[in-house]
Amino acid sequence: MPIDAAKALAAEPRTGEIAWDRRDVQLYHLGIGAGVPATDPDELRYTLESRLHVLPSFATVAGSGSPGVISGLSMPGVEVDLARVLHGGQRLEIHRPLPVEGRATATGRIAGVYDKGKAAVLVMRTEVADADGPLWTNDAQIFVRGEGGWGGDRGPSARLDPPAGDPDKEVERAVREDQALLYRLSGDYNPLHADPEFAKSAGFDRPILHGLCTYGITLKAVVDTLLDGDVSRVRGYATRFAGVVFPGETLRICMWRGEGAVRVAVSAVQRDDAPVLADTVVEHA
Repeated sequence: MPIDAAKALAAEPRTGEIAWDRRDVQLYHLGIGAGVPATDPDELRYTLESRLHVLPSFATVAGSGSPGVISGLSMPGVEVDLARVLHGGQRLEIHRPLPVEGRATATGRIAGVYDKGKAAVLVMRTEVADADGPLWTNDAQIFVRGEGGWGGDRGPSARLDPPAGDPDKEVERAVREDQALLYRLSGDYNPLHADPEFAKSAGFDRPILHGLCTYGITLKAVVDTLLDGDVSRVRGYATRFAGVVFPGETLRICMWRGEGAVRVAVSAVQRDDAPVLADTVVEHA
């Protein structure tokens, strides 16, 4: 079996130094659609160096751009075909606001290997700290088609009960035709998002948008709409990737307020509101 669960879980953590600067932050923000309209004061907080703040989802690309997915596939006990791999979900815990420029130590390990029957799920956990202490913890759920069925632990369920009632807020966000090409410059160069032939080999008609790009677009919408544009209020952010997005589509982002949290559902408008992000929660102060 290409995935050896015991070996993967027992492997020594990998530790490395990462660094980022304001240019990396600005490029990430542009990659998730910030800067429209270009002179809007609220957008300048994402694009202009003199006003810059950092959307917490930048943590998924800071210093490396390989959001736990590519790095997880190179861990001991894991040997799989990249064309069978999908990003199943993401969980981010923010310990304190992200600085515009920084150097930190990232420690990564496989924190879970689950048998879903027709697929395996790997949980790649990355913990990042700088000289002042912990910054964030990032869990990437890696879905590997065709690698389940060995009788292992199915793992916890990420499914939540649907939010009650109509959403408190609903916004639409257009995805540019070149959004994936721009987003991948933050470091995630998986050819699934750019190469039509590779996308076909993976079962898609054309390249799809990075799930983490949709993840960032969605968090920005929540911060701008319900959190007064204050990125420092975000404490945690979790989602399950329920479907794909194609560049050029429009996202419908529905939000429900709760005590210390916002529930979110995201769908693709042009495909009869096909689900894109589900079981999504933004925890906040």
